[in-house]
Formats: sequence, C-alpha cells, structure tokens
Amino acid sequence: MNKVPMTVFGAEKLREELHHLKTIERPRIINAIAEARAHGDLKENAEYHAAREQQGFVEGRILEIESKLSMAQVIDVMQIENTGKVIFGATVTLDNVNTGVEVCYKIVGDDEAEIRANKISISSPIARALIGKYESDAVEVRTPDGVIEYEIVKVAYI
Repeated sequence: MNKVPMTVFGAEKLREELHHLKTIERPRIINAIAEARAHGDLKENAEYHAAREQQGFVEGRILEIESKLSMAQVIDVMQIENTGKVIFGATVTLDNVNTGVEVCYKIVGDDEAEIRANKISISSPIARALIGKYESDAVEVRTPDGVIEYEIVKVAYI
C-alpha cells in the first residue's frame, strides 16, 4: 500500500473529527433511531429514515477517516533540518517575476489543501514545480492561463 503524506496538523484534525463522530454523533444517532422506533410503524416514519440515513453517512465517514489515517505518512517538518530545499510541509514564499506580487504557500496533503488559507496540495501544479527546488531558484508553473515564472524567496519548515 502506498503511504499518503500528511502534516501533523492534518492528521490531528482527522483524529479529532473521528473522535467526535464516534463519541458524539454515533451515540446521538443511535438514540434518534431508538426514539423513532418507539413511534411505531417504520414504513412511513420520516424521523426513522432520516436517522438511518445520517447513520449511514457517519459510519461511512468513520471508515473513510480510519482508512486515511491508516495510510497516512505523518511528516513533522519541524523535526527536519532546514536546508532551504522545498519539501512536503514546507512554507514557501514566492515572488511572481512578471507582476512582482509575493505569495506564500504551505505544501500539504491532498485532504488538507485550502487555498484561502494558502495551503496547497502536494499534487497541485505549483507544488509539483516547487518540490526539490531551493531558495533563490526560478520556477516555471504551467497553468491553464499560461506559464507563470516565480522566484523562491524563502523556504521555512514551520
């Protein structure tokens, strides 16, 4: 089985969600099903069917999270010596050579990516172009709008 890279923060978020689903949501839904059963005929009992649907969703999400965690290779970038090389988990400051605009991205796992928080997936075009490069290297990123050239200003392992 291939391991999937994940940051410490990403793994912790999944563990918290799993704990919430198992200790709060699952018991709540079981109680809702029991309460709906007490109302009698299950064929036309909307509360019962809604609770069973929720149960299916929660159980599916629990299995999905457990699978992701079992396949995760949790990487704590703060435990790695900073050589200025762009690696998974690094925070990279880039200068767009054409516009002079500076951007900062953290390279994270696919499930952790959140562009509004400047977290980009390891499999994104920008991250793929950056991995293995060093501070002050020039990088060309192919996008649907054309090629964008960046200079790596800073690489931080935070």
